[in-house]
Parts: sequence; structure tokens; C-alpha cells
Amino acid sequence: MLDERFAKYKIGNTFLERLWTGALWAEGCAWNGVGRYLIWSDIPRNRQMRRLEEDGHVSVFRPFSNKSNGNTFDFEGRQLSCEHNTRRVVRYEHSGKVTVLADQWNNKPLNAPNDIVVHPDGGIWFTDPGYGIMGDYEGHKDELQIKEAIYRIDPASGKMQMVSDEGYKPNGLCFSPDYKKLYLADTGGPNPRGIDVYDVAEGKQLKNRRRFCSMELNGKMGGSDGIRADEDGNVWSAADGQEKDTMACIFLHRMDSALA
Repeated sequence: MLDERFAKYKIGNTFLERLWTGALWAEGCAWNGVGRYLIWSDIPRNRQMRRLEEDGHVSVFRPFSNKSNGNTFDFEGRQLSCEHNTRRVVRYEHSGKVTVLADQWNNKPLNAPNDIVVHPDGGIWFTDPGYGIMGDYEGHKDELQIKEAIYRIDPASGKMQMVSDEGYKPNGLCFSPDYKKLYLADTGGPNPRGIDVYDVAEGKQLKNRRRFCSMELNGKMGGSDGIRADEDGNVWSAADGQEKDTMACIFLHRMDSALA
């Protein structure tokens, strides 16, 4: 069902269209602008799927994905994926080789990297909430050995840096169009869960965390997961609510008053 409030914000002649069904759990959509295809993870089936724009053909892209979740492409067109089962972040090189970018922090295994974005300076930012080791359905059950956090991988040295361990379960994340802000969906902790925003300092650090929006609607607590900002600064969120009709997908306009 399309909420009537979407009619107030039109992008050309865009309309709501169902592209495909068949996943047990579809996550981590990423668009490849050169290849003109969309990829996503089907976590429980341990695979990645691809849809070609040319004719809408959908097929298995990678039959074994280590139960990957979030995906994105860097500024060189290489795919980056967060793997639940191996608790690591990887990059698929143009040659087909898989490069492990991160799998531990302070000599302890990462929890289960979840979502990932890339800064224009080449820095790779990802969240590590640990959902992939809370059960066997989307990973394998294990103990969290480190605090849930957001990390940055330096493009020159390849070293990891913890940029924030505030909050509870850092999940979806995205930059604003000017890369001066980072939005974060925190899916844990007390009600109401919502989306927070940080200032990005010198492209490498986060400061001044504050609430961007609550995911509460009509008195019911919802939650945000994957988020992205469009070129106008609108933040789009895959969302859910306690009631089936509470929300499915929303957009939140980036207004100065909301970020104050």
C-alpha cells in the first residue's frame, strides 16, 4: 500500500513497483551504475541476487555469500559486503579475488558487520551490531566479545578506527549528500528507537550525536534499518512498526530545524 503522503514528493515519473519476490530475507540492496544492475543479499539462503535493468532478469549472483547482509560499491566500482557468518568485511576485486578488509578489533573477532558506506576520500565505514551471531538463521550463534560500534577503515593504511560506540545496536548508516553528516539507525535500546545524526569532522571522526527522528507513529514504536540520503538531502528508510499497517517505507526530509 502506498501512503498518500508520498504524493507530496515526486521524483519525475517514478512510481512504486514490485521488482521481485522469492527471498527468505532480502537485505543490503546496492546499485551498480556502470553495470546497470541491482544486487542484494538473501541472508538465510546464504546467497546474493542480481537484477539486470535491461530486461528485469533476476538470478543468483553469488551462491555462497557467507550470509552477507549490507552491500555497497566503492568509487572504483568494487563491491563491498558485510558477512555475518565469517564476521568480516570483504571487497570483491575486479579480478574476482576476495580481500578481507576487517575481521577483528583489538585482537577479538568482530560481532557481525551489518551495513557499510564509502566516503569520497576512500574511507570505508561500517556498523557492527552483532545480529548475525544472535542465532543461526542469519549467521551462527556465538558470543559478542566487543561493544557494538561504528568503524572506519583508512584507505591508505588499511587500519581500522572505532569512530563511535555510543548507542546500542548501530545498524543502517548513510552520509548526507555533502558528506558532512552521518545518519545512523540504532535498532536497540529503550523506546522509541530512531535515527540519529552525527557531524563528520575532517572526514574521519564523528561528533555531536543527536536524534534526527523518532520512528514512533500513531503512538506505536517502529524501527529503522537500511537508510540512504538522496541528492536533495531526504533520508529514505526501510522501516517497520508494531502493527502491520504502521509503516513500510518512509522518507524524512532533512530540515535545518530537525538537525539543530
